[in-house]
Amino acid sequence: MKALIREGKASDIEALSQLLAGLFALETDFVPDTANQIAGLRLLLADRRRNVVFVAEDDGNLVGMVTGQLVISTAAGGYSVLIEDMVIREHYRRQGLGTALLRKVAAWGEEGGALRHQLLADRRNAPALDFYRNFGFQQSFMIGLYKMKPDEE
Repeated sequence: MKALIREGKASDIEALSQLLAGLFALETDFVPDTANQIAGLRLLLADRRRNVVFVAEDDGNLVGMVTGQLVISTAAGGYSVLIEDMVIREHYRRQGLGTALLRKVAAWGEEGGALRHQLLADRRNAPALDFYRNFGFQQSFMIGLYKMKPDEE
């Protein structure tokens, strides 16, 4: 497979939101919501100094993506790259695209000063967990928690 790996752009947003819909359909905690995914993608693409979207493109079609965000880690004493969304269309999996995208976002983070890479994956997605472990990620003893909206007072 010789797909092109490149930075995402505003004209990719619709196709990226479709990739995210497929990802969120696999994850227990999230529900696909096109409007939310488009809003989030616009925010990512608006600040290219701290955020990045890389895509895998085959014959003009987006077949994979990964997003990265530079966040400050007090544990590392510097920046960490948060790998937020990683997805490859099923037909294109196990052909090296995930590895290429993950390497690309890792290099981007390191160029931005990241001392660590971090991500969350659905605990029931065994293929993804195996992929990340093979890439050198270790399971954390931390528990991911989230809250969607602030309490009204």
